[in-house]
Amino acid sequence: MDVLDSGWTSAVVAAIALIISAYSLYETSLRRPNFSLFVPPVIQYASPYTNSNFEVLGIPVTIANSGARSGTVLSIDLVATNPAKKLTKQFYSAEFGRWTMENARGNKFRPFAPLALQGRSSTSESVLFYSRPDESVSQIVEPNSSLQFTLTIRAAETSFAKKPKPFRFEVAVSDIDHRIFTTGTLPLYNKTWETA
Repeated sequence: MDVLDSGWTSAVVAAIALIISAYSLYETSLRRPNFSLFVPPVIQYASPYTNSNFEVLGIPVTIANSGARSGTVLSIDLVATNPAKKLTKQFYSAEFGRWTMENARGNKFRPFAPLALQGRSSTSESVLFYSRPDESVSQIVEPNSSLQFTLTIRAAETSFAKKPKPFRFEVAVSDIDHRIFTTGTLPLYNKTWETA
């Protein structure tokens, strides 16, 4: 009877060890890419050209991959919504850098290129989002208004990739003095003053 009990005990311990090993293998090697996006409480806005639908949003982002496998962020899409006016405008991730007219004239930005992230790693970049040229909405950012932003990561499709969820946050717009755009940008503040 003791030999039989010892055999069962050994089998149970071996099964538990096998389950732990399988879980460890999944977590360290097989877990698919899982992207998270973080945005600080202050982003930058510019509308340097009058009579144009061109607007720039400079958003510092941190992208983290909590999966074990590497993954690639192909692009980041931004949709801005003005709920009071019921207007929506689409932006695309165009370049990396800090927007100023001087930098724009000197072409001192780096083009947005796909970001490859190893498993359990992260990267931080200041992404410049430009309004799409085919947009019919002239200016989405208006003085003394509130805007809702939705960021969507476009990741490389693999059979193991988990589709990132859209990321939403809201900012408040104060009064706008367009003269500031000749040298810099206008800060827009997250309404909760927290990192989103």
